[in-house]
Amino acid sequence: MASAISLTLALAGLTTLVLLGVGVPLAWKLARIKGRWGEAVNALIALPLVLPPTVLGFYLLVLLGPHGPLAPLMRPLGLTTLAFSFPGLVIGSVVYSLPFMVQPVRAAFLALGEAPWEAALTLRAAPFDAFRAVMLPQIKGGLLTGAVLSFAHTLGEFGVVLMVGGDIPGRTEVLSILLFNDVETLNWGQANELAAGMAGVS
Repeated sequence: MASAISLTLALAGLTTLVLLGVGVPLAWKLARIKGRWGEAVNALIALPLVLPPTVLGFYLLVLLGPHGPLAPLMRPLGLTTLAFSFPGLVIGSVVYSLPFMVQPVRAAFLALGEAPWEAALTLRAAPFDAFRAVMLPQIKGGLLTGAVLSFAHTLGEFGVVLMVGGDIPGRTEVLSILLFNDVETLNWGQANELAAGMAGVS
């Protein structure tokens, strides 16, 4: 159980960090795009909210597999596949939890408006400095919400991690998979402990 706990925490923590780096700039861009294109991209990002996790996991498995479209890019790095590996789990978790980061951060940017951004640019701040020093400090609530939701959502993933990572103890067996295995083997004592612990954390 200890290895599953450490693996789950590592997966959730790394996924949240990646989403902060990728999701926050994406949310800023989406908050500023007007018209149909912005809504179309936002709807695409929101797909994991309505798509069955096993369907998303299947497509990610194909994408990350040895015969998928990413295979030519992986071969020069000495990789044949990212499926059934921890890096594959991270990629799957980032895609699956992306809306949980982007949506609250985008909403925070929209609520803030562009007045602080325009004022900073008027005072000759560089765009990156204006974003980092003016905009981000004013949406701390949205950032915290996105980070907490992304972390908690990753802790409870099942369908995507099972499809992309399989069930390899010490490598891809996270807590949700371990709980499923305990129920299948009628190990109700440990299953109760895991379920109660995960419910408490949630």
